[in-house]
Amino acid sequence: MDLLTANDRIGEYPGSFYAGVTEHLAPFPPAEGGITCDVCIVGGGFTGLSSALHLAQRGYKVRLLEAQRVGFGASGRNGGQVGQGQRLEQDELEEMVGPDHARELWRIGMQSVELVRELAASDEINTSFHPGIAHADHRERYVEHSRKYVDHLRKRYGYEHIRFLDRDEMREQVRSDAYFGGTLDTRSGHINPLAFALGLARKAVSAGAVIHERSRVTWLDQGSKPVVTTETARITADHVILACNGYLGDLQGDVANRVMPINNYIVATEPLGPDGQEELIRDNIAVADSRFVVNYFRFSEDHRLLFGGTESYDWKFPADIGAMVRRPMTQIFPQLADVRIGQAWGGTLGITMNRMPHYASYGGNILSMSGFSGHGVAMGTLSGQIAAEMISGQAERFDIMARVPSPRFPGGVRLRRPLLVLAMLWYSLRDRI
Repeated sequence: MDLLTANDRIGEYPGSFYAGVTEHLAPFPPAEGGITCDVCIVGGGFTGLSSALHLAQRGYKVRLLEAQRVGFGASGRNGGQVGQGQRLEQDELEEMVGPDHARELWRIGMQSVELVRELAASDEINTSFHPGIAHADHRERYVEHSRKYVDHLRKRYGYEHIRFLDRDEMREQVRSDAYFGGTLDTRSGHINPLAFALGLARKAVSAGAVIHERSRVTWLDQGSKPVVTTETARITADHVILACNGYLGDLQGDVANRVMPINNYIVATEPLGPDGQEELIRDNIAVADSRFVVNYFRFSEDHRLLFGGTESYDWKFPADIGAMVRRPMTQIFPQLADVRIGQAWGGTLGITMNRMPHYASYGGNILSMSGFSGHGVAMGTLSGQIAAEMISGQAERFDIMARVPSPRFPGGVRLRRPLLVLAMLWYSLRDRI
């Protein structure tokens, strides 16, 4: 089955809340005929669009190929949270790669949020960035780690924008009995991700990049002069950037062994009004909790609760996404038992074994950056800037990311899905005890 069409129509955005409130761009034409360029980018999400923007600003001739519409995939459907650091916390990274490398990864993670803030405020994008993300502990035994982690970030990394929340403070911030404490990061924040993606597209085109939609790549010739083939075009380039994340398919086998697509789901409630919003979450912050399958939620600008949670590993989305996501939503907020759900949608993202992005270079002229594991708004966007640096001969940040271990899924592409299902059953059980 084809992930690009298993749950969606060709050339159409999904029926998400974002698609209904965001002004769409006029369609870009498909690629046709023989094309020569400096860089060919495959994928029109955050990473691809940011790559196109930053390369065009450096004077490169860029062609971006998107199989559907720009922002069609996870970039236009996600929870919109823009978090500091990496997907793993710094103490975990220190154990994985050592303190010096972990510090470099923290620096890059901070740069990713600052880049999103800067781009969101630009004239071509002009998307509101709302500050604040709370990390909520759903088990009392996690609270002491949160307290120590705040101290760790303040003392070792000099990060003063985070504070510990005890049980009463968390319940004052998030009106739920489900949480026992946690942290509040005021430098992180949340945005409308589709509006941000479409703004990146506008800004990239203004800089000189050429975008093609409905231009699915069917073959990649990884020679000294890479050739990218679609149904209607043949693009010869000096460099190729693979920015496909969960939609890579079998285009590059080594990446497919390390990055796996999974599905995640979100609902938007009916408008609850300013008072209803403050009765659930104060100060318009976003929230993500400590479950392995994370519940994440925030409010839209018209006061709808956007609640994300639950995952699936089949190709097809469930028949009733709303009912599936309502369960965790009402566990957190029982007062919403009778609230009407306006939209419910799913999306496909890319995850890795260790939840850190997979960066790789193939043959010196093909770059791949994917597997953001739910941390892609910030790191996906920065990855495009890093790709532009790499192609321009500045490899420092790319190499820092590429040195992070990126293990293959056991059994490769064939066995990764059933083995992950078994693992997720175990973690789901752990979340309940």
